[in-house]
Amino acid sequence: MNNLLTSRISCGSILVTTLLASPGMLRGQTGNLPAGAPPNVATPINWTAAQDHKNMMDQLGIIRLRPGPSGQPGATNSANYDPAKANPFPDLPETLTRKNGQKVTSAEMWWKQRRPEIVEDFEREVVGRVPNNVPGVTWTVVSNITDGLVGNLPANGKRLVGHVDNSACPAITVDIRMTVVTPVKAKGPVPVLMMFGGFGGDGMPRPAGSPVPTNRFPEFGGPFKDPPSTEQLLGAGWGYATINPGSIQTDNGAGLTKGIIGLVNKGQPRKPDDWGSLRAWAWGAARGLDYLETDPAVDAKKVGIEGVSRFGKAALVAMAFEPRFATALVGSSGEGGAKLHRRNFGEAVENLTGSGEYHWMAGNFLKYGAAESSFGSKNAGDLPVDAHMLIALCAPRFTFISYGVPERGDANWLDQQGSYMATVAAGPVFRLLGARDIGEKEDYRTARMPPVNTGLLDGELAWRQHDGGHEDRSNMKHFIAWANRLIKHSPPPAAAADGAAQEKSRSGGPSGSASHPQPRTDSNSLLAHQPLLTDLLGLPAKTDHAPPPTGDPSAKRPPE
Repeated sequence: MNNLLTSRISCGSILVTTLLASPGMLRGQTGNLPAGAPPNVATPINWTAAQDHKNMMDQLGIIRLRPGPSGQPGATNSANYDPAKANPFPDLPETLTRKNGQKVTSAEMWWKQRRPEIVEDFEREVVGRVPNNVPGVTWTVVSNITDGLVGNLPANGKRLVGHVDNSACPAITVDIRMTVVTPVKAKGPVPVLMMFGGFGGDGMPRPAGSPVPTNRFPEFGGPFKDPPSTEQLLGAGWGYATINPGSIQTDNGAGLTKGIIGLVNKGQPRKPDDWGSLRAWAWGAARGLDYLETDPAVDAKKVGIEGVSRFGKAALVAMAFEPRFATALVGSSGEGGAKLHRRNFGEAVENLTGSGEYHWMAGNFLKYGAAESSFGSKNAGDLPVDAHMLIALCAPRFTFISYGVPERGDANWLDQQGSYMATVAAGPVFRLLGARDIGEKEDYRTARMPPVNTGLLDGELAWRQHDGGHEDRSNMKHFIAWANRLIKHSPPPAAAADGAAQEKSRSGGPSGSASHPQPRTDSNSLLAHQPLLTDLLGLPAKTDHAPPPTGDPSAKRPPE
């Protein structure tokens, strides 16, 4: 079991690390050394994902993991899509009950007592801890365009690189890539939505007078009824930022000794409670927010975070742990995001503990997929927290949970119903803190999703399932109208008229009530599972501000 005994040393210093039976390595082997380097100089370990995964299993004393369900219908271990079998652990951990059994009855108790308990559980067991010694980031503008165009909308843009100080480990370089775009005719600082990734581009405006570029993925998730999200945001008087998650941390287990996680660990493997990629991407977004706070074109009190699929998970983690984000659009996040871990429907905990996705999570998360180990076996029902508590950590800030429909590619694998249950179960915390939830009257155990295209958008916590695919572009106009109302942003006149129409129909009918829904035109429950669309990472797009374990009462609604 004990395959790694190490002293944390400077990257490139004399080797004092001993590797005992590490996967694929001999005693004292250090990975790939640069040409001419003495054999006793430590360099970052260069393992495959399988080797790193095995190392973490050994650290935890895990002998065998349960395989995750298959997304392919008819496979030996195909995923469950029978609602009758979907809730083997029907009772969720209570958000408003302390570990000692005391009920939480005030906002003060939430901030000072209960929230820190939940944060600690997530950091130790699920997403991992941001180390105290993460180096600083220096932002540099590397190019800019003034009076350019996004679609036909005038915009100013700049590309930036955030260089992470790597003086403690020069062998690992982390340069965070981000693009910031704001409308030309803004009369003052504007709200900005920071978006993870970017399907086919970084969102930089083109020079005025130049032709519209051809996008390699012009209709990913489409075809669409609405303009690209970037154009919808600019048209509503918002700016946007695209941040490249791959420039923060690679999206695979082989990259855990590289990127920001590897830089802090000086190229050595993680400990069980070290952060995974989701938390690292969220940390990078917070560093992007550091820059936006210095940009006079940006209203830094009105910055949101957005992502789809794995980056929807990252957006939810960023919103939960970075109190400066005012709002979030969490798109099709599934398991590890807004979906309940305890649900047996589509993707499961065991998929996230396998070698293909474990890097998103803390090493300790592997324990909950263990079939045989030194501590026995654990499953999703043993987790001290669940997705509803991650959503609750965002309260009372403005949190929009978004999904599409399986017919268009937002597969049943994602378990939209399980995410709706989590959203309902997060509601009591929003209400305790003086915010409004989605207004569902049923208990989370029996609550059912409203019809497609029915928005539950009256509160600071919001839900809408659009009729598109594995994307949130189809919900962007609804998000903008909802967020404008909450952050008190006045869009340009043309956008304001369109936003009023969105507000009128946000709950599906003229009264703004779910009692007047748009009719459902699909039948999700009658369709077999469709394989989840392959996610694309997009082109390269001070001190840590993660809230302390005590919780942060300043994580409140932005000033009105």
